[in-house]
Amino acid sequence: MRTKSLKKNKINVVTLGCSKNVYDSEVLMGQLRASKKEVVHEEEGNIVVINTCGFIANAKEESINTILEYVQKKEEGTVDKVFVTGCLSERYKPDLQKEIPNVDEYFGTTELPGLLKALGADYKHELIGERITTTPKNYAYFKIAEGCDRPCSFCAIPIMRGKHKSTPMEDLVTEAEKLTAKGVKELILIAQDLTYYGLDLYKKRNLAELLQKLVKVEGIKWIRLHYAFPTGFPMDVLEVMRNEPKVCNYIDIPLQHISDSILKSMRRGTTKAKTTKLLQDFRAAVPEMAIRTTLIVGYPGETEEDFQTLKHWVKDMRFERLGCFTYSHEENTHAYNLEDDVPEEVKIDRANQIMEIQSQISWELNQQKIGKEFKVVIDRKEGGYFVGRTEFDSPDVDNEVLINAEDDYLRTGEFFNVKITAAEDFDLYAEVV
Repeated sequence: MRTKSLKKNKINVVTLGCSKNVYDSEVLMGQLRASKKEVVHEEEGNIVVINTCGFIANAKEESINTILEYVQKKEEGTVDKVFVTGCLSERYKPDLQKEIPNVDEYFGTTELPGLLKALGADYKHELIGERITTTPKNYAYFKIAEGCDRPCSFCAIPIMRGKHKSTPMEDLVTEAEKLTAKGVKELILIAQDLTYYGLDLYKKRNLAELLQKLVKVEGIKWIRLHYAFPTGFPMDVLEVMRNEPKVCNYIDIPLQHISDSILKSMRRGTTKAKTTKLLQDFRAAVPEMAIRTTLIVGYPGETEEDFQTLKHWVKDMRFERLGCFTYSHEENTHAYNLEDDVPEEVKIDRANQIMEIQSQISWELNQQKIGKEFKVVIDRKEGGYFVGRTEFDSPDVDNEVLINAEDDYLRTGEFFNVKITAAEDFDLYAEVV
């Protein structure tokens, strides 16, 4: 007697955008696995969940193209259902429902329980720190807060992510312990604003205390700080960085611009003098520190004089790491009321000029490393090389250390001492010592 075969659903989670979205996808996958669902990340599956980004024009375009791609697959019959979540969905749900109605359901950034229900799963409150990591096993993104209270004129994140909300320290310690049990050795701390951590829960900036608790977690070798805000930076963090070997001498502090008139219009709450003094204090407190920043060019009203001020300042500051973006005119932000008056080709040219300066600085700084020894962690093997990073480098955005795979066999996720033998703009070559 023939029995009707039941098709087994496989849920494919597709992640777009930043590391905070990676984290959210991992939490979603952990919840699905706990409900005994078969779940994969960016592989084949008959049910698709797209975790979108809605931050700037390019990211929105990528998100919409990805939605359309999977809707097409649904129409062709290779995919059964398509669900959309994340920032784009939070920000533009009514428009998306109207323009792309063939998506089964849209969910915002705070609607995880509803999304799980639509996928036939239950939201389990007790699953603190349970997630399926999608990064190489040795590191994990570690979100310590959600949302943002800053009033930056150009940024739509508060619209999509809401007000700042810190995660309690005890929950974060629990999560860190669960990650180390899976072999994670490096925590990359992320939030819209790390430096605000604790103000809502503990009535004070508590990042330094959190770091002191996390360094005690056995198995953690490196803790890295991403997305610190310059205004009101808690200086006790530098003391922890200097005294705790596990806290990397590294900080990602998006500064956006340096011209006083642009900073004022951006509502950054700081000035060129204050920002420069803050960076000098960083260097004095932790001389070895690698500082990463990101800048925006082409903001409304940015004159050639403003841009020249920024250019000269980038040359003077000699950041170890720097990224530069062109301004994106985002509706419902404060800056949307201003005229987007810098032509696109000027924006692109200015971004290229900044990155050219940075490329030269990076090359010069890397030349100084030749002959020196560093501890590196091996992330992967690629072609004929093992690819690693020093404590001064974050995955995907910073320098990499290439070690000839024919000379040494290295295990991914392990730490090795290496000597730098050659250097380019953004790559270092090394041998194991």
